[in-house]
Amino acid sequence: MGNQNVLQVTSGNWDSEVLKSEKPVFVDFWAEWCGPCRMVGPVVEQIAQTHSDKIKVVKLNVDENQDIAMKYGIQSIPSLMVFNKGREVNRTVGAAPKETYLKFINDSLSK
Repeated sequence: MGNQNVLQVTSGNWDSEVLKSEKPVFVDFWAEWCGPCRMVGPVVEQIAQTHSDKIKVVKLNVDENQDIAMKYGIQSIPSLMVFNKGREVNRTVGAAPKETYLKFINDSLSK
């Protein structure tokens, strides 16, 4: 879990790290008990390592930050969202291979 590329965000720093980010932000909504989330974790970290020039990658634990999860209507996890200039531009739900997420990010950034 000690990956310096992936920032753990919370309700406390959500605005500053996500909504006010100069770069687009890829958010992984996850929880400890979620099996598919554990599969997605390493993929998200790889994306953070290879694409940090164009997107910021963060994770939000929905159990510890339920207010944020509710605000964005997160029904099932993993949910992954792209934010740009403070607003949600795209979201996808469920575990997927890295290529799928990269296409999702690229599509989101071209919106």
